Amino acid sequence: MRVPDPPQVDEGVPAAVEEHLAAVLRQRVADAADADPDFASDIADRVAAFALGGGRRLRAEFLWWAMRGSGGGARETPAALGVAVALELVQTCALIHDDVMDGSPLRRGRPAVHVQLDARFGTGERALPCGTFGGAAAVLAGDLALAWADDAFAESVAGLPSAPRAAGVWRVMRTEMVAGQYLDLRAQATGDGSTDRAARTAVLKTALYSMGHPLALGATLAGAPEGTVRALREAGRSAGLAFQLHDDVRGAFGDPAATGKPVGEDIREGKATYLLAVARERCAELGDRAGLRLLGRITGGARTSEEDVDRVLDLLVSCGARDRVARRVEELCARGAGTVARAGLAREAADRIGALFGAACGLEPGRGTAPPEPPAPLVPPTLPVLIGEAR
Repeated sequence: MRVPDPPQVDEGVPAAVEEHLAAVLRQRVADAADADPDFASDIADRVAAFALGGGRRLRAEFLWWAMRGSGGGARETPAALGVAVALELVQTCALIHDDVMDGSPLRRGRPAVHVQLDARFGTGERALPCGTFGGAAAVLAGDLALAWADDAFAESVAGLPSAPRAAGVWRVMRTEMVAGQYLDLRAQATGDGSTDRAARTAVLKTALYSMGHPLALGATLAGAPEGTVRALREAGRSAGLAFQLHDDVRGAFGDPAATGKPVGEDIREGKATYLLAVARERCAELGDRAGLRLLGRITGGARTSEEDVDRVLDLLVSCGARDRVARRVEELCARGAGTVARAGLAREAADRIGALFGAACGLEPGRGTAPPEPPAPLVPPTLPVLIGEAR
């Protein structure tokens, strides 16, 4: 597999990762076909198509720029691209499983994997203990993506001096991601709609896995000091939480053509999002009993009507929850960018990461970014490396 030079990757990280991902998946699908052709066509091909069928490769970009900003170059490039592929496959696993658990019909504007499988075999009405045939088979598809991710990670870091440290980050990331997904389910079962619990769930399910750990992995692959790795993880925690909160607002009020999901899906599912938790707090502060009853009904397991969805959307605006969450997004994103600016990375890489934070959180350029003259570093800075410089 051809490995590009670091300056080539700098010019287009998503494209470089896409090329590497496609090459890895060709081999994995071929392996699946050797095991069984039906398994390959029904499951492995769908996993590969899902992984290649969309996504902004944000995790890969965070990993790459943390690696480059920590002094990584040609020696670390193969490992960085390989671990980026592993992150994309973990994301594939998470989204396929998430759609099964939520019963979501769409992902990225197309039928979810479990819906495709039920349509393929006409099994949508045949209930099983874990849903339908499509749901059960999609669980296996997600499992396969996770197995491929672990293989890609292990192969990529094998023999590197940083391999033990990187493996520690990888291990924690996977456990926290599953913990976050479980807390999301648990909140729906128990009705725990507090802002603290919603924020904790978002940190574990999204923030660390989407930003904190990819940044930590990139810096670790380049041999960055632990202080830098720790600062980047914390930066990603802040900006990643902002990313999830923005996604909550976007899911409620955004354009389905852009989100790939129906408007108000979290509301229909009664999810205990931070946005709804803030709305509950605001209704309590305002003494709005009707608003509290409405929020209690949609998160209490009852079937949510379209009229209720519209009423909740109106309530999120009128009680000030949407504006409060939007301000929180800006604050958290700015905090993350400021921490990156003080983490000891090369300036260009830190600027790139700050810009990625702002874009992921839906902020205009210049908002949610680090101040032009950051205060004293949190950790002793490494020697700067010019992006594109040979190592």
